[in-house]
Amino acid sequence: MKKNSIGLIVAILLVGTMVVLMVKSNMNENKPLESFEEVEEHRKSLDGRDDLSQDIAEGLEQGDTPPDFELTTLTGEILTLSELKGKKVILNFWASWCGPCKAEMPHMQNYYEKYKDEANVEIVAVNMTTQERRGIEGIEQFVEEYGLTFPIPLDESGEVIDAYRVMTIPTTYMIGTDGTIANRMIGPMDEKTMQNLVDQLD
Repeated sequence: MKKNSIGLIVAILLVGTMVVLMVKSNMNENKPLESFEEVEEHRKSLDGRDDLSQDIAEGLEQGDTPPDFELTTLTGEILTLSELKGKKVILNFWASWCGPCKAEMPHMQNYYEKYKDEANVEIVAVNMTTQERRGIEGIEQFVEEYGLTFPIPLDESGEVIDAYRVMTIPTTYMIGTDGTIANRMIGPMDEKTMQNLVDQLD
């Protein structure tokens, strides 16, 4: 009987150890990607994935007129996309829990501070508010932490996200001064990439 009890205890301990190891492994696998380098490696690992290719194919195309929208920003102002015609627009879709978005935002803020006037460019970072886990408070904390100063419209109904067929975040549309889409980026950009894409806009 004693041997059976010892055997049972050992078995329980082994199972417990395996569960802990599996949980740790899963946590590491799904941790947010904080650095741009980590994100780039992750994006390379996704190349060729059927579902990712499908996501990209479902976005709006070059030369299309983007769907107009009117949203309230985090600071309470009304932003209408069509009123920005004549400016170059970086239209970004993001969420505060998104690791690649966290990697991208410092680059976006740096670019905005340097070139918003010189390059006649506006960054419009539409937040996927319906998918935020901590609500408006979480968005405000994120914006404060990253020192973001460009407009943050809140898509509280999810209609804008649907109109732009955003399947993967961050997704960014580059819009020229004529109000049409010139390019689309799936995944995070660094400052140099933003500069190159904006330089290509008319």
